[in-house]
Amino acid sequence: MGNYKNFDLVVYFVAHGVAHATKEQLQKDLDFFKHHMRLDKVYLEPYRDGTFATEEQLLLCKEVFEANGVKTEGGITTSMPDPEGTEKKQRMFNTFCYNDGFMLDTLQKVSELNAKVFDAFILDDFYFTNCTCDACRKERDLYNASHGITDGSWQAYRIHRMYEVSEQYVIAPAKKINPNCKITIKFPNWMESYQETGYDPLSQKDIFDFIYTGTETRDPVNTDQHLPRYLSYSLMRYLEDMAPGRNGGGWFDPFDCKSLDYYLEQAYLTAFAKPREMMMFCFQALVNTVNVPALGFMLDKLDALLDNLGTPVGIPCYIPNASQGEDNVQDFLGMHGFPITPTPWFPEDAPTLLLTQSSAYDPDVVDKLEAYLTNGHKAIVTSGFVKATLDRELMRITSIRDRGRIASVRDFAAESSLFWNRWERDYGTKPITVPVLEFRNNATWGAVCKGIAEEEAYTLLARDTYGKGQMYTLVIPESFSDIKHYPNLILNRMRKEFAVNGIYLEGDPMIGMFVYDNDSFVLYPYVDADTRDSDVFIHIEGAKALAIPGMERTIEPLYTRNGEAVFCLRASVGKFACYKVVR
Repeated sequence: MGNYKNFDLVVYFVAHGVAHATKEQLQKDLDFFKHHMRLDKVYLEPYRDGTFATEEQLLLCKEVFEANGVKTEGGITTSMPDPEGTEKKQRMFNTFCYNDGFMLDTLQKVSELNAKVFDAFILDDFYFTNCTCDACRKERDLYNASHGITDGSWQAYRIHRMYEVSEQYVIAPAKKINPNCKITIKFPNWMESYQETGYDPLSQKDIFDFIYTGTETRDPVNTDQHLPRYLSYSLMRYLEDMAPGRNGGGWFDPFDCKSLDYYLEQAYLTAFAKPREMMMFCFQALVNTVNVPALGFMLDKLDALLDNLGTPVGIPCYIPNASQGEDNVQDFLGMHGFPITPTPWFPEDAPTLLLTQSSAYDPDVVDKLEAYLTNGHKAIVTSGFVKATLDRELMRITSIRDRGRIASVRDFAAESSLFWNRWERDYGTKPITVPVLEFRNNATWGAVCKGIAEEEAYTLLARDTYGKGQMYTLVIPESFSDIKHYPNLILNRMRKEFAVNGIYLEGDPMIGMFVYDNDSFVLYPYVDADTRDSDVFIHIEGAKALAIPGMERTIEPLYTRNGEAVFCLRASVGKFACYKVVR
């Protein structure tokens, strides 16, 4: 690493800035960054949205940064207004039409220029297509016909086309100019939508030297993406698992962040995922803003935090490449203290796993689940997974059935941890609509957690035994964000089944817990209108005490029962804290 011990700090510099830079102004702007943080590298972009900077301007910027000890690499953003005199194409965000000769020629020229000036460059996450012009529709139909695709869909064609374009117009021309040039493809934050527009990490990771992760979650409500902020952590881990050792870093920006805390949280969660680089987008949007001094202050704290953390671990959530279903449900859970790490591979050796409706994209998933349970493991499956696989012989594992009903509940109960056949009761803050999953009494235990309406109770967490293993069915509210409106009684009982390294959380919603393989963990309460400072109770098997890195004292447990120690910790909104287990 460079100026920080645990990551390189890098910034992206867009083409308009390159095209209009002067040495004097660039040095002045760079001095602002240098006053507040320590930059390791800048990605200088020759082309974006019709602006094509000259080689001379690119070299000017390169010279200024390198004179200040900042390494330089290149970049490309594949967006372009309709060329003058051509027929208008309807393309969201001006993304390229990859059947347009002029656009393809431009892509090749930019790749060649990057390879000439730099030994590495990155493709910004506009490297996709949504064009539906005459040429694109014709090529789609020809491709589909030759591959037996009869539904008129775009996905297979666009994946094929973007793979072709990558090889022919980016990689080959660049490597011809500079055989040592390393090329990185950055994947956006919208994972469930990749393949519809031509992204495909599973295949593209094999032709590019590196990949990169978009961790910009922004405001989860007032944007079109509605991404839970936990994604800034989980997507980093997913793509690291997709291409181990080749995920270059996490990329976040200040746009659509309704408060400074939202911007900083993107950086925190990116850092919790242990990236190689922390990428700020972009120089022009950040210069002379409060974001830079605020982030600069926190970067040293994050660097010190990461000194104490091993490799992130969690309950693996199986999300096959190109799958869809219950979009981002793992991140909605992650927002509330469920330590989940998505993976594109079925984690057959993990002691516990999570399967969602996306997991059902794998046609063999029920067979894999059966073998997994038979070998003595624990699977947690969502109601969406159950609905998607009941017609694929899931009924050999559970008596649960879906009749298409829903119910609204506000009264809740969870089985007592101390007394058999006893339940504790609590009330929620609002009615929550949940799918009704029927089950056969004494074949499935449906009362681990339940919602109650008048004289009827509906399972929220059910348990089946199978072979040497157990399967828990987790009922997801119809609105995923309603998870935070489950009372703590219900959240706590559910979290217990998501224990990692024998650690689980009891407490309010909107508190993240991040667990590492060196017996350390991080608590972080998200900044939100409904969050407040609170006490949380951490259950840890086999723990004697908790150490606070950098402090002499240790925290003793409140009590220990059956080998499980319980600690009371204060969780302060917007502040992360690290603890190490003393065994």
